[in-house]
Amino acid sequence: MEKLVYLFHEGNGNMKETLGGKGANLAEMTRIGLPVPYGFTITTQACNAFYKSGKIIPTEVEKQILEALNLLEEKMGKKLGDPNNPLLVSVRSGSVYSMPGMMDTILNLGMNDETVIGLAKLTNNPRFAYDSYRRFIQMFSNVVLEIDSYFFEQFLEEKREQKGYTSDPEMTAEDWQEVIKGYKEIVKQQKKINFPQDPKEQLFLAIHAVFKSWNNQRAIVYRRLNKIPDHLGTAVNVQSMVFGNMGDDSGTGVAFTRNPSTGEHVLYGEYLMNAQGEDVVAGIRTPQPIATLKEEMPSVYQQFEETCQLLEQHYKDMQDIEFTVERGKLFILQTRNGKRTAQAAIRIAVEMVKEGIIDKKTALMRVDSDQLNQLLHRRIDDTVDRKVLAKGLPASPGAATGMVVFNADEAEQLGNEGKKVILVSPETTPDDIHGMVAAQAILTSRGGMTSHAAVVARGMGKACICGCEAIKIDMKKKQFTVGDTIVKYGDVITVDGSTGEIMLGEIPMIDPELSEEFQLLLSWADEVRKIGVRANADTPEDAKKAFEFGASGIGLCRTEHMFMDLKRIPIVQKMILAESYSERMEALEQLLPMQQGDFEGIFEAMQGHPVTIRLLDPPLHEFLPNKEELLVEVTKLQMTDPQSDELKMKEQLLKKVRQLDEFNPMLGHRGCRLGMIYPEIYEMQVKAIFYAAAKLAEKGMKVKPEIMIPLVGHVNELKQMRQLVVDTAIRIQEETGKVIEYTIGTMIEVPRAALTADQIAEEADFFSFGTNDLTQTTFGYSRDDAEGKFLQAYIDNKVLPENPFAVLDQDGVGKLVETGVKLGRTTKASLKTGICGEHGGEKNSIDFFYRIGLDYVSCSPYRVPLARLAAAQATIRHEVNNKEVITTA
Repeated sequence: MEKLVYLFHEGNGNMKETLGGKGANLAEMTRIGLPVPYGFTITTQACNAFYKSGKIIPTEVEKQILEALNLLEEKMGKKLGDPNNPLLVSVRSGSVYSMPGMMDTILNLGMNDETVIGLAKLTNNPRFAYDSYRRFIQMFSNVVLEIDSYFFEQFLEEKREQKGYTSDPEMTAEDWQEVIKGYKEIVKQQKKINFPQDPKEQLFLAIHAVFKSWNNQRAIVYRRLNKIPDHLGTAVNVQSMVFGNMGDDSGTGVAFTRNPSTGEHVLYGEYLMNAQGEDVVAGIRTPQPIATLKEEMPSVYQQFEETCQLLEQHYKDMQDIEFTVERGKLFILQTRNGKRTAQAAIRIAVEMVKEGIIDKKTALMRVDSDQLNQLLHRRIDDTVDRKVLAKGLPASPGAATGMVVFNADEAEQLGNEGKKVILVSPETTPDDIHGMVAAQAILTSRGGMTSHAAVVARGMGKACICGCEAIKIDMKKKQFTVGDTIVKYGDVITVDGSTGEIMLGEIPMIDPELSEEFQLLLSWADEVRKIGVRANADTPEDAKKAFEFGASGIGLCRTEHMFMDLKRIPIVQKMILAESYSERMEALEQLLPMQQGDFEGIFEAMQGHPVTIRLLDPPLHEFLPNKEELLVEVTKLQMTDPQSDELKMKEQLLKKVRQLDEFNPMLGHRGCRLGMIYPEIYEMQVKAIFYAAAKLAEKGMKVKPEIMIPLVGHVNELKQMRQLVVDTAIRIQEETGKVIEYTIGTMIEVPRAALTADQIAEEADFFSFGTNDLTQTTFGYSRDDAEGKFLQAYIDNKVLPENPFAVLDQDGVGKLVETGVKLGRTTKASLKTGICGEHGGEKNSIDFFYRIGLDYVSCSPYRVPLARLAAAQATIRHEVNNKEVITTA
């Protein structure tokens, strides 16, 4: 019979797939002798059995739960529901991968009208007993009975005001009894039932609710965001309660073994005296920093500090630890690898290598390459004067500017419209996850550094400020005030999550710099990786930035971007509108020195590294005015000034736009097809490349141009275009007297090119796979239309696992790339292959490109560090020869 329930001592830390992360760690901590309140774990397999049974707990699972409960009661010497000596338990979710705050928790289960009296006598603390009961009613009613917490919070707030209190600890036992009576009335009004009194019924209802929470909306959004599989299910941990709300010698807290924002090796966290765990993470009360516990309870602090060091050494990673102190005795409720910012992840990984805890390869696998985007964006310019409106706790670093909004739905709606927003709220809850995803930053007036807002923002890499008590939020008026200053919905503010500062308006920002630890980690990555990393860059500035970030060359220089300059557009249009070859050549001769200057700058920035230059790719109509707008202008002029020269010019322009208009421009007259019909355009570009190379060669600089012919579908296209390049190169080299080493290749971006790559390789020195267009032509999706119309619905409904324009479709598009590489190398074994689509900066795609033997990936300059790390991780991952695969933390 399958074992579906494990007592803590029966499991271990290697059973995460079965016990979930929390259950496996509770088992492991029990095994190594830490003070863990005892309990049992209901497995993820039981959760899946629950869903297979139509959301009913199967009989076999129920039987094993009752057996484990009996053993827990024997171990604790208490019984669930015993009025004289009651066992109270917590019921918590625990998925395989950490999903903080996304699923449900219930504390103090087992409380009822009888056990609360017994607990009051046993502890000689009626206030504590009734406080625990009211907490249980509220949590159970919210999680299990699905009654909004607002009703209970509103009632409690009214009761406090009546009594003249400002905080919960001032409430007496009698006060809590009145609250309990009111809470029961709320349950009766909302659900037309009495609050459940049978503890075993409470237990199974709670387990049922936690299983159900695996598929609540916020958990689904979080899984989608973090690419956690839906089929894993959640475990449920039933654990005997310890109480942090038993008086001034009790408390609860959350701490990290290192600073999760900066990575500094100091104990970092918060606690509250006379409180339960939910008080700390919910952000309802602002807690104390962990360092002050040293003064309040020195022996407990010392024991906790030693436990933290032990756990970090045991798990060889920074730990996030929940603890409770009950009447001076320390209990560890949970440990897990702590969520951290990219900045902290890098520092922790590097310092743990220096401390001898982990090796370099483990350090490389510890940093999620996707997270590096947090470090590669702008921050506030420190040289600019700025007036600070208010200051809160710097909960997650980075800076952001945006419009103020006051609820998650508004944030999501405006974010989807492309607007930048900052979500402002007293505190956030797991139900706000969709708005937090859409916002640029989060600002709360309550809560601390381990509140929900802080933990989730750090995981997402978003700026966050918490506990900013200076701002007074009025949710009804949709505004907040700081003294006499009123900030309304839609007003623009800037927040700095690194300092906790809030400023009015937009503040100038500057580009990032790589820290010493970041550069060291990337140097380790370069030692390991076996696939090159280049950058897509179209300007000398981009090329310089790419070189600074460690690019080993340019994998894609899109020459059409050089034509978009306002000074050049009129000349480009003149070239397009030319009625004769001589007119066209006149315009091209004007463009030639401009293009040459561009290439000189890019070659110089890359300091001798290879530069792949793609000749003109888009259809010519893209350089002309919009047809509809032009038609409106012509019509107006016909009515107002029918004899004007401007009208004649615009009518001529409209005629040309109509001639060039295409039903499907993406598959129309573009790429090499332009060069075939207008070879003089490509000839001008090749001249510019070789003139630029010759000029730098005169200065003693080495240049490696790689000339790429776009959108080839047939070998004959490449054959003809190759000859044009060779002939032009010979002429320029004879003219300048400079022999330039160069190669000619093509961009594989249509299926036929991949399927006939053996033929195309006869005329190519290299292949660069343009996976953006290859994805469009393979799926038959227009990217612009698909992403706006149906693609998100496909992903939400599991038609597609990912957006194929963001993450490579390995089964379809990937198979074409792999086929192209194999066929190409059957013709030329030394054929160089790379990829220059946006997938070149995405970690899962990079892993695939490494496996199929590409020589390099190319991505935007700001993703080069990400690609360097992901390339190293792919190498390490597949070095283990399918034995033990190392995964990122």
